[in-house]
Amino acid sequence: MKWVKVGALVVASLLFIGAMGVWFMIGMPGKSYDGPLPEETAELQALSSELELYVTVLGSSFGARNVDRPDALQDTVVYLEETLQGFGYEVARQSFEVDGVECHNLEVELKGTTRPEEIVVIGAHYDTAHDAPGANDNGSGVAATLALAREFADARPERTLRFVLFVNEEPPYFQTEDMGSLRYARRSRERGEEIVAMISLETIGYFDDAEGSQVYPVGVLGWVYPTRGDFVAFVGDLGSRSLVRESIKVFREHAEIGSEGAALPQGIPGVGWSDHWAFWQEGYPALMVTDTAPFRYPYYHTREDTPEKLDYRRMALVVQAMMPVVAELAGVL
Repeated sequence: MKWVKVGALVVASLLFIGAMGVWFMIGMPGKSYDGPLPEETAELQALSSELELYVTVLGSSFGARNVDRPDALQDTVVYLEETLQGFGYEVARQSFEVDGVECHNLEVELKGTTRPEEIVVIGAHYDTAHDAPGANDNGSGVAATLALAREFADARPERTLRFVLFVNEEPPYFQTEDMGSLRYARRSRERGEEIVAMISLETIGYFDDAEGSQVYPVGVLGWVYPTRGDFVAFVGDLGSRSLVRESIKVFREHAEIGSEGAALPQGIPGVGWSDHWAFWQEGYPALMVTDTAPFRYPYYHTREDTPEKLDYRRMALVVQAMMPVVAELAGVL
């Protein structure tokens, strides 16, 4: 009887430890919005139209844009630079050659007023996979980055705030020496820069209210997360847990769209599938905001990833709620 009690105690202890471990990874502050979509105000409509314009230019005017299509890649760079300059920014290029093609990361910066050495990076990649026009992946993330850059163009943040557009996130350069965000993160480390937060905006424009429209790379996640693809996800690694929790807390205080969050081991498929991964390699806290891409979006990395597939109203709700997140992280008063 004694050993039965000891065994039961051990099992109970292991279950408790396991439950605490799960809570540590998926327990998030605040509550996901579960109400109806809000009325479309003039402000929301304007933001939705702005996002649709950016995505349409990227996905329809330029289409597939990568090293295999250098003319489209260069045309995209010029468009992005001119757009950011139109907001009043001075654009800096980080240039390097890949397979004989000149590639560029694009950066704009608002210098911090009281803590300039602490840097917040908001970014997205503008290249596409293969022959995909990349409206959602990642025209949506680029559009959101541009809209946020416009919103904060006249801000005076306490921390230095950067908006960065990366090249070469897609295969065959993903997680290689020629990945644009890895080049950027390594340069930041070499310079001794103190990046306190990096947010990667990755494929954020597709939503589906149908039951079963949302799947997961690990089946057990479907037990605790929604099975409808009607939310946006905040995903980080275990080392970025504090950033994930801080960001989703502020997001949920303002959002009128569902949100889920997790700080998970990097080895789980999908957790590191964007530019935030590059910052983890240099020891910087980083997270991805995403509609979960291939775990929801049926046109992922195909020629069918076109602008009309996106839900710009809900995408605008995401961007709208990201504004206070950026403000909080950067210390915008």
